[in-house]
Amino acid sequence: MSSNANSSHHSADAHAHGHGHGHGGHEAGHGTFKSYVTGFILSVILTAIPFWLVMAKVFSDPAVTAALIMILGAIQIIVHMIYFLHLNTKSEGGWNMMALIFTIVLVVIALSGSLWVMHHLNSNMMPMSPDMMRNMP
Repeated sequence: MSSNANSSHHSADAHAHGHGHGHGGHEAGHGTFKSYVTGFILSVILTAIPFWLVMAKVFSDPAVTAALIMILGAIQIIVHMIYFLHLNTKSEGGWNMMALIFTIVLVVIALSGSLWVMHHLNSNMMPMSPDMMRNMP
């Protein structure tokens, strides 16, 4: 009976040792208050700049404004992933970096596809006659 109790005790110790707070080195680092504040400030800035670009009509060409807004939006996605989702090259054995790359590829596909669709819709729409323009609300 005592050997069974020792083996059970040894098994419990091994189990407790294997599942400590470190989680085998795969735990993603949680952010500090400073990193959350930094991410928040960057997010506010990256939101305010496009708003200012549109409201102040900084550029006469709307395509330049749209391109800058899309670039700033992509940067903001990366800021959120780093500061709030804590994705980096060290956590989860590099799988988080693969998730980051996959997300960037999806964002590029979504943004370029949206621009392509909007451009073709704009260029293929039937122009309005002056009579139609007068009847617009």
